[in-house]
Amino acid sequence: MGTRLVALLTAAMFSWIGLPAEAQTLGQVFKRVSASVVVVRTREQEVAARGQGQTVNISGVGSGVLISADGKVMTAAHLVHTADEISAEFLDGEIVGARVIASEPEADVSLLQLERMPPRAVVAKLGDSDRVDVGDQVFIVGAPYGIGHTLSAGHISARHKPNTVYSGFSLAEFLQTGAAINQGNSGGPMFSMAGEVIGIVSHIISKSGGFEGLGFVVTSNMARRLLLERKSFWTGMEGYVLTGDLAKVFNLPQPVGLLVQRVAERSQAALIGLRPGTMKATIDGRMLTVGGDIILAVQGIPIEDQSSYERIQERLSRLHPGVEVTITVLREGGQVELRGPLP
Repeated sequence: MGTRLVALLTAAMFSWIGLPAEAQTLGQVFKRVSASVVVVRTREQEVAARGQGQTVNISGVGSGVLISADGKVMTAAHLVHTADEISAEFLDGEIVGARVIASEPEADVSLLQLERMPPRAVVAKLGDSDRVDVGDQVFIVGAPYGIGHTLSAGHISARHKPNTVYSGFSLAEFLQTGAAINQGNSGGPMFSMAGEVIGIVSHIISKSGGFEGLGFVVTSNMARRLLLERKSFWTGMEGYVLTGDLAKVFNLPQPVGLLVQRVAERSQAALIGLRPGTMKATIDGRMLTVGGDIILAVQGIPIEDQSSYERIQERLSRLHPGVEVTITVLREGGQVELRGPLP
């Protein structure tokens, strides 16, 4: 009787607490999440290397991940921020048009909205990157060199706070990984072994041009905060900061300005009337697209340093859609004020 009672109590206890789920292999997790990954293809116009005003069509390829049932896709800003046309190709070959609805180039993350939701699309779960530790196994799914839904596995090598790795992405919190990253992986998801998205692939550091074990992925929590939890805007403009001797070369009336390089079609920057550069020039060893507007101030806040960028973002985030925004630019030697509604 006593032995039978112990057995019953033991069975009841395990049914209450639940037995741990059997761990899935890497292959099993990959099969479960692969359909949430898309190949992102872009087209944009770029000023030709020779000839003022001449442009050429540039095609781009990268990756992204579907994160919501209403068709939102996370990807890398450097892939889509100035694109004129964007499409997302799913695992079954279906291609859907997309547009940028939020973008943060300083963190290299953007959010796309699909024109329609494919009926067999799989939505990935956005995980908590703060729970990731150095040494954890991870894997990346993307389209290296356009070869879709390719897996590469590795581990978390390090965690980096914003503005400690690459000044071009000063807002990005990075996870460093040894999982292989190549051209075409940009914007793709990095998954935990639980099948949750814990990062968006950004860039590599390489002397050879190929992968050398130094890959950097924007954390999912940073992407969530910048694209989903706060008001983020898509300007569709690429700029280059002019400071020091470069500011003097361009005869700026202030120490710092933002030289407009590209403007995407139908973007907010295009609607407000910002003019992109019209010809290539090498100045102080830098290849720049010159001849376009130089932004001096936004909403009366002068372009000075990183803090001014943050003040502008904070000011705009408090405005309601449709409110008029003023941008002061240097154009053909004179200052011009451009006005347009906030999206």
